[in-house]
Amino acid sequence: MHFSRFAAQLSNDAGIISLMEDLGSALGSDQKMYMLGGGNPSHIPEIEAYFRAQMLAIASDPAKFGAMVGDYDGPQGNEGFIRILADFFSELYGWPIAAENIAITNGSQSSFGLLFNTLAGETPQGDFTQVLLPLTPEYIGYADVGLGKQPLFTARKPIIEYIDDTFFKYHVDFKQIDIDDHIGAVCVSRPTNPTGNVITDDELKHLSELTKASNTPFIIDSAYGVPFPDMVFTDATPLWDEHHVLCFSLSKLGLPGVRTGIIVADAAIIERIRNANAIFSLAPGSVGPALVQHAIQSRKLIELCRDTLKPYYIRRRDEAIEQIRQQMHDLPVRIHQPEGAIFLWLWFEDLPISVQILYERLKERNVLVIAGHHFFPGLEENWQHKHECIRITYSSDSESVQRGIEIIAEEVRMAYDNQGS
Repeated sequence: MHFSRFAAQLSNDAGIISLMEDLGSALGSDQKMYMLGGGNPSHIPEIEAYFRAQMLAIASDPAKFGAMVGDYDGPQGNEGFIRILADFFSELYGWPIAAENIAITNGSQSSFGLLFNTLAGETPQGDFTQVLLPLTPEYIGYADVGLGKQPLFTARKPIIEYIDDTFFKYHVDFKQIDIDDHIGAVCVSRPTNPTGNVITDDELKHLSELTKASNTPFIIDSAYGVPFPDMVFTDATPLWDEHHVLCFSLSKLGLPGVRTGIIVADAAIIERIRNANAIFSLAPGSVGPALVQHAIQSRKLIELCRDTLKPYYIRRRDEAIEQIRQQMHDLPVRIHQPEGAIFLWLWFEDLPISVQILYERLKERNVLVIAGHHFFPGLEENWQHKHECIRITYSSDSESVQRGIEIIAEEVRMAYDNQGS
């Protein structure tokens, strides 16, 4: 049997494949697994109760239920939902957003795959452009979506700010940012998965100015950002300009199973996303838009995020940090300043083993984390720092997070203790 070059790419040892396989295996295992690896949001009772009520209301209405499960939406997405979103962004922020600026996709991962291959890669003239990631580490799911022969991403190392004895923060090193004709798009996530970093308003504005000057699309991944799910624990002003491409998701609201992504962009980009939806999947799914339509229109979603979801994750973050302080007080560990999302990024300075080996040892003890080197797509330099970091989530149940951190501390301590032996 002969496979295509595309199929060969699917056989690669992609970090996102390992992550999702570990997640699926753990959920189907009869052993107790400590799930500190995946990005699944917490099951928050108040949030789930709200969306369960919405689902019951739809199911009890034959017309609404029939439309949700029995009819294709258009390839751009449900027209009523798109109009509601356009009004929502226009009224909330004063952005000049219309229906022609919005497309629905089958989840954020689909959004990125379509956008990156639309805005970068081989050009009709035979040239090749890349997506610039101005700040790494970045989202593991970006790394393997490129469909061309050449690497789709190029990335830049950050400046590291030491905040105190515990925390540090990555910043964009603008001395390394050069946006020329070889750059098809620039992309940042805010907050960043894996680190919880929120690039500052000044950094965001500076990147916006640079990309505008070079006529380059600027993708801002807001899967954890404002206005929903608003997992932002510091000051962060949303920004829109005609060259911006904003990506949102319903997953982190507690709805990862409905696979709904939202792209806000120039009409010419939206037209191509619409066409790609039609070619590859006919239309995006209808369940997510149906479930959240009333919450967005009534602004109930803002209330849920502000009063329930955000305080919940702040509390869980603080509990996890305290557990790390207790269990790792004698270890050379630093935590990236946790400004958003649902992760803690741990840096074990001068770790005597690679984090891939640490990952394997933890997996043997039923603890799932993500080794840090997967989060540096496009960074050609073999930077030792990326082999000293791991990502853990605090969205799992409290018992799993607590016990998982205890086991991580034990394994890391043994690694340092056995150094040189």
